[in-house]
Amino acid sequence: MDFDEKLLATRSIYQGRIINVAEETVKLPDGQQAKREIVHHQGAVALLCISDEDPQRIILVNQWRQPMRQASLEIPAGKIEAGEQPEYTASRELNEEVRLQATNLKKIAFFYTSPGFADEQMTLYLAQGLQPVEKKLPQDADEFLHVEKLSMEQADQAVASGRICDGKTLMGLWYWKILQAKG
Repeated sequence: MDFDEKLLATRSIYQGRIINVAEETVKLPDGQQAKREIVHHQGAVALLCISDEDPQRIILVNQWRQPMRQASLEIPAGKIEAGEQPEYTASRELNEEVRLQATNLKKIAFFYTSPGFADEQMTLYLAQGLQPVEKKLPQDADEFLHVEKLSMEQADQAVASGRICDGKTLMGLWYWKILQAKG
């Protein structure tokens, strides 16, 4: 069966700093029409940061997440700015959020964060060979972060308690578990 939906019309609903929202009219495979609300996003990166000095711990940031009305413990991440390549964004976010630079950035995965309503694409990197940055980039004025280093056991406890609850961080943790199992 052909599952393709044919775009018939697009209407802008909202233009924001981080997202844009559109209502699309599509023709379904059976010939009927439907409306789709789509959140458009520039794309983002996330970083699984493993220190050479302490490979049994990962580096996370604790920050407030207003949609959830709670703080969340997450791997460093950020939005790709216009004209940036994902690898550059990864290096920039590593500097801004945890004040580190990596001698080795390895792409782990590329995925859509929530394809049922958003087109946000995220690239997950493994960051190793971490060193303090020489030149600190300015941090986002509206972002308040606390850096934490957790062992696997502590990370598992944070998942169980709900402190870690976002998809990118869970994916990073699962990848870390695979790395540790390989030795």
